[in-house]
Amino acid sequence: MDATPSSLAVTANRPKVTAIAGDGIGPEVMRAVREVLAAAGGAVEWEDAVAGAEAFRKGIHTGAPRDTLDSIARNGVVLKGPLETPVGYGENSANVTLRKMFEMYGNVRPVRELPGVRTPYTGRNIDFVVVRENVEDLYAGIEHMQTPGVAQCLKIITEVGCERIMRLATALAEAEGRRRVTVATKANIMKQTEGMMKRTGEAVLRDHPALAHEHMIVDNCAHQMVIRPEQFDVVVMTNMNGDILSDLAAGLVGGLGIAPSANLGDGCAMFEAVHGSAPQIAGKGVANPTALLLSAVMMLRHIGDFATARRIEHALYVTLEEGKDLTGDIAPPDRGVPTAAYVERIIANLGRESTSVPAREYRPIALKHWPQITWYKAAATRELVGVDVFVESERDPRAIGITLQAAAEGSAFTLKAISSRGTQVWPEAAGHTFLVDHFRARFMFKDAPKGDAVAEITDLLTRIGRQHRWMHLEKLQRFDGADAFTRAQGEG
Repeated sequence: MDATPSSLAVTANRPKVTAIAGDGIGPEVMRAVREVLAAAGGAVEWEDAVAGAEAFRKGIHTGAPRDTLDSIARNGVVLKGPLETPVGYGENSANVTLRKMFEMYGNVRPVRELPGVRTPYTGRNIDFVVVRENVEDLYAGIEHMQTPGVAQCLKIITEVGCERIMRLATALAEAEGRRRVTVATKANIMKQTEGMMKRTGEAVLRDHPALAHEHMIVDNCAHQMVIRPEQFDVVVMTNMNGDILSDLAAGLVGGLGIAPSANLGDGCAMFEAVHGSAPQIAGKGVANPTALLLSAVMMLRHIGDFATARRIEHALYVTLEEGKDLTGDIAPPDRGVPTAAYVERIIANLGRESTSVPAREYRPIALKHWPQITWYKAAATRELVGVDVFVESERDPRAIGITLQAAAEGSAFTLKAISSRGTQVWPEAAGHTFLVDHFRARFMFKDAPKGDAVAEITDLLTRIGRQHRWMHLEKLQRFDGADAFTRAQGEG
């Protein structure tokens, strides 16, 4: 993976990297990785920083002290061990804080069969990459209690966010000589949000005719990963889907304990082990540093040190192939060795090349630079056709309909439908819907309004508020002649 020179702090031709050892086994695996990099000749200068449990205990709400944030901003590259959020300290994940504060919008998770690591899929030659959008979707964290018993989380998907992750996925595919990109979404249900990823992905991939591509419904993608994982090359997804399926994918090749990852953005890249802090074995000298070591290999490629990355990667492969001096989680029963012995074996194998792992040549990733502007997309035409008003009520839908029709009488609106949890319940339709005290009332303008219709909407809310609590509203708009909203199940 490449980085523009401006994103790296360089001292005497040695890139400076912020090292966050992390919690639990983090300091042990970080020491092990730095020892291997030093032995392999990795030209890195380290700047140690703190995040996670130690920061939370000091009352730092984000889990990332100012000094750490300044270090990351200066250096532009981070190698990070596992972080925890201790119960009773703080509320935010320090991992998510770092990704979002530095707009590391792309999460890259290689999924490759490792020699000597036995799984039910051994011998299938699994070798693909999950590329996950990393900062929006449900992970925007915009949640509200709508009623005492109904919660809402906003799924924020942006067209530019979809384009960024798709261009990263295609650039990665081309840099690694991969041939196919699979866009996995839930666009059959979430047509506006997940559908945006599908549509944007198809548009971006038209610019890359040498790459084969397909769209796959994400639940089928999970199914296909289990029954025929070798079909995949690069799989790109929205945030939550990618979070879940990248962990599933790691399970195919040995689990999170050996899974590396990268978080990439315009000005910063963070490389981290996917596994947790494993406090139950912390300090015992038995932790497996493989995941962080492979993450460091990705980091070396990012800063342009492809030769050292290859030396370390192949030394690891040879060590795993020989099966000597492996940590207990990947060794045969009762034959595990301490972390130090495993590291010594990897270092001893530096300079040797694996003959069993298919060769893959890596080139710098040609990442597009995204300007620091407020992204805006204009519509040629924009029409306001109605509003959805969300109300709290213990009444049955027929009674709610009568009161809301009465409220709309003499206003600029007519009541079109009422739905509960996405299903129309008024006018009454066939079937049965379990009702809760959260209803969406859809009002349509009788005549096309002039301007933004603030007065008309305010009047409607005042009328509704005389009989119902309302939580929020959504404008129903048409952009360029197309409805920018969906209909409830059963709504005509």
